[in-house]
Amino acid sequence: MSNTKEFEPTDWKSPEMQARIRRRYRRDRRFKVMGVMAVSLAALFLFLLIGKIARDGAMGFLQTSLDIDVTFSESVLGDPRTMSPDEFEAKVRQANMIRLLDDALRGHFPEVQSRSDRRALIRMVSGGAREQLRTMVLETPAIVGSTRTVRLLAGDDIDQLRKGKIDANEAEGNRKVKDKELGWYQKLDEEGRVSLNFHTRFFTSGDSRDPELAGIWGATVGSALTLVVTLLIAFPIGVLTAIYLEEFAPQNRLTDIIEININNLAAVPSIVFGLLGLAVFLGVMHLPRSAPVVGGLTLALMTLPTIIIAARASIKAVPPSIRDAARGLGASPMQVVFHHVVPLAMPGILTGTIIGMAQALGETAPLLMIGMVAFIVDIPGGFTDAATALPVQIFLWADSPERAFVEKTSAAILVLLTFLIAMNGLAIWLRQKFERQW
Repeated sequence: MSNTKEFEPTDWKSPEMQARIRRRYRRDRRFKVMGVMAVSLAALFLFLLIGKIARDGAMGFLQTSLDIDVTFSESVLGDPRTMSPDEFEAKVRQANMIRLLDDALRGHFPEVQSRSDRRALIRMVSGGAREQLRTMVLETPAIVGSTRTVRLLAGDDIDQLRKGKIDANEAEGNRKVKDKELGWYQKLDEEGRVSLNFHTRFFTSGDSRDPELAGIWGATVGSALTLVVTLLIAFPIGVLTAIYLEEFAPQNRLTDIIEININNLAAVPSIVFGLLGLAVFLGVMHLPRSAPVVGGLTLALMTLPTIIIAARASIKAVPPSIRDAARGLGASPMQVVFHHVVPLAMPGILTGTIIGMAQALGETAPLLMIGMVAFIVDIPGGFTDAATALPVQIFLWADSPERAFVEKTSAAILVLLTFLIAMNGLAIWLRQKFERQW
């Protein structure tokens, strides 16, 4: 007697089955609608975030300038025709450039007489105007004794007024630009002496207390030096570790523990690596604080697990037939790995390395722990000079009380996003160009 259970054929046209099919289709449609809504909501939030940053950051790339007629007086600067070059340079470096600015602005506003009004008038111009005039005289001594129209950076309050961030129609007590300053500004604007120009100094200078003088070049150089140290340490160690674990290490309890810990380290919060760097590199090794070499060593520790995991996955993806063919031709184990396996796995290794470096570029917490949050004006010239990094510079500007730093923060974020997108785009290009299908 057969134990096979016989099933009756399903009547797909019965009312019960038709109802079940309709319910299944409704669930599928609801799921699709929820997925589309989730993606649309995420895209909307991303659009709003990027849009706000781009709107504020666009003004951060612009700066207000004032065209002022400056008389380069011999009584202040000396006569280059009667002085040696060294004497003239020393005289100019000690000259009171505030007097030149005061005379120039009073030439446009002769009615300003009181000391407080003259100070307010000078504040319309950036504090960097003095160094700008001094540089002009040192580069072209022949301008001494002449009057030139010089384009000077405006102070941050006048800059915000020109960009519409300060409402001129608001009551005087509620705005930083007072009525007298507003009148002076309007007079210069009517004469065509106020302009909004692309701010090249933002890309060529270091940090400053004055928003109109602050730039990202110092932080960019600091980030570049830090990433160089990170790459020189993390890439060879990470790749060699992946090669050993994947090709040479015996499969035992010790290697299992190592693999588990590498995977766990990839999920450790980045600030933990900052604490480790603070304790080891600064506390034990006494390396210079706030230096790219310390930042690079700390970020290398953080990046190592990412590179090792990506490299192991790339090496594992190489077919065993490649190894068997190399061994069959008499290649040694080292030749098999370094002449055949690693070259074929290199696109994936480079992709993982670039992604890890992009992650390191955007990190802030580890660098805060090792002191790269310091206010650094000078451009770092080496790996041991005091420096900051671009994400830390953004953090510092975001914490500044001046309204003008909001634009600088957004502009720096746009620059950082550009670097990150470029690095991830390079990783995608490498993967698509060199990846092989086995």
